[in-house]
Amino acid sequence: MNLLSVENITKTFGARAIFNDLTFGVDQGQKVAIVAKNGSGKTTLLRCLIGLDQVDDGRIVFRNGIRVAFMEQTENLDETHSIMEEVFSHDLPELQAVKAYNIAMLSGDETLIGNSFEAITELNAWDTENKVHQILASLKLEDTTQLISNLSGGQKKRVALAKVLIGEPDFLILDEPTNHLDLDMIEWLEEYLSKSKSTILMVTHDRYFLEVVCDTILEMEDQTIYKYKGNFSYYLEKKAERQEQLGSTIDKARNTMRKELDWIRRQPKARGTKQKARVDSFQDLKAVASQRIDEDELEIPVKMERLGSKIVEIHKMNKAFGEKKIINDFSYVFKRKERVGIVGNNGTGKSTFLNMVQGFEPLDKGTVSVGDTIVFGYFNQEIIKVDEDKKVIDVIRDIAEFIPLEKGKTMSAANFLEKFLFPRAMHHNYVYKLSGGEKRRLKLMTILMKNPNFLILDEPTNDLDIFVMSVLEDYLRSFQGCLIVVSHDRYFMDKMVDHLFVFNGEGEIKDIFGNYTVYRQNIAQILKDEQKASNKKLIETPVVAVKEKEVEKRKLNFKEKVEFKNMDADLEKLENEKTILTEKLSDPSLSNKELIDAGNRLTDVMSELEKKTERWLELSEFAE
Repeated sequence: MNLLSVENITKTFGARAIFNDLTFGVDQGQKVAIVAKNGSGKTTLLRCLIGLDQVDDGRIVFRNGIRVAFMEQTENLDETHSIMEEVFSHDLPELQAVKAYNIAMLSGDETLIGNSFEAITELNAWDTENKVHQILASLKLEDTTQLISNLSGGQKKRVALAKVLIGEPDFLILDEPTNHLDLDMIEWLEEYLSKSKSTILMVTHDRYFLEVVCDTILEMEDQTIYKYKGNFSYYLEKKAERQEQLGSTIDKARNTMRKELDWIRRQPKARGTKQKARVDSFQDLKAVASQRIDEDELEIPVKMERLGSKIVEIHKMNKAFGEKKIINDFSYVFKRKERVGIVGNNGTGKSTFLNMVQGFEPLDKGTVSVGDTIVFGYFNQEIIKVDEDKKVIDVIRDIAEFIPLEKGKTMSAANFLEKFLFPRAMHHNYVYKLSGGEKRRLKLMTILMKNPNFLILDEPTNDLDIFVMSVLEDYLRSFQGCLIVVSHDRYFMDKMVDHLFVFNGEGEIKDIFGNYTVYRQNIAQILKDEQKASNKKLIETPVVAVKEKEVEKRKLNFKEKVEFKNMDADLEKLENEKTILTEKLSDPSLSNKELIDAGNRLTDVMSELEKKTERWLELSEFAE
């Protein structure tokens, strides 16, 4: 069943065409990802689908009666709300019913309680509140009384994500859902969406996410869209085949065009003397032959400063913020061509560590000794800080008109931009017109122009498209300097690093050999072994308990005899009260308050009965 139909839509900004005559559909149950280069209009397309932007032409139609939810890259939350208030501000009827019931219970108004009780029962929403708490806990938002205004950017992202997931929409649209999530939460979200019954349309650059969650890939290229029915691996395979076929078609067209061009030139200039059909065919042939396949090669032939024998040496590094330990007594000596990944939950001190290594943040104790030849290149999570009204080429020219390369060569600013996939047509664009990914690519350029030999990359793949990430990986593999990477992109980490610094919290940092996948496999094995040990202990415990009881005293003392003697009467009394309370709950003449009080008391009675029964069994074993 089709849930979304997109027919011949076109969108332009001024003279720039974002997409042209796009047509595609999404069926119920599909999990679809949109991939494209930065600046191709992925986010714009999503905003058009949801009605936040308007298309110039064409139709967008959702099936009637379905619930659609959209999570944008930038959170749109009420800063005055607490986390729980923001979650319950959802227009989902079940959530509103639970919210009304909680308010009614606090008010004590019997009429309100009765009405809200009926509303929840009618909507079958009794498990909704439990589900809310489960999702918030999984996204590490346990303190739901916190105000939105006091949250970090990552926490706000998680609240926005929780809000759309809790709603269980029929059609879920997500724009970069994994940004600002730590690795544990990304893996949880991956599993959650894989099992979700919602139809999903998302934009993400997380390649493992694309591989595991998605069953359809839509690629936006050359203002049109290509559909691949499969996951990320299938898409890469079929895209390569498509480009190979297109290349063959273009080569054939060019060979034919040479012959046709020779024929055109040999004919008399008067158009009427030529075969009109053949001339028209030539124009079509020319259009095909003029195509070019964009094979993105992010060539970065920037000169790297020479590395000396001493790189960076850390001796007994300590750092704390108040009572919170960030780093405790950590030492390490970096070697040539070191490739380290850093992983850990948000707030465990990863960015603080990077700042201390570079001297931006003071140490409480210990030293960081940096070699004389070391030139740091620090690519952090902030967007490039330049005048937004500057032209792209002027940002580069302000640093240098000519960039020094290897072997004494130089390159002009314009040529340097082209190497970073900024075509000439974009050189005179203003910075404010660039997408988030294009701004980050421009920032990477400004860093590499300084010829670093020790690169520190803090979330380098955020907002970069999969094509740029792929060529950046190619460059980093050939980089001869040292590399530290902090990233939640598991695919990127697996390809880039040889070992990991794992920030476990409370100041503990472990050095683990191997990439991220090896680390997660080790963690999974440890958890598996712990579960086995726990199960084994549970099996053995009763045997031990029996042995202990066998050596216990065989007679009751005076106090226990009195307790045991009175216990029959206590149990009988509780059983009678249980019967009376059960009958009360079936009495339609009682008020809501009386019913609630009876229900609460019955819970207490049942608990007390269970405890006293267990005690009676224990004492009866030694009674004479």
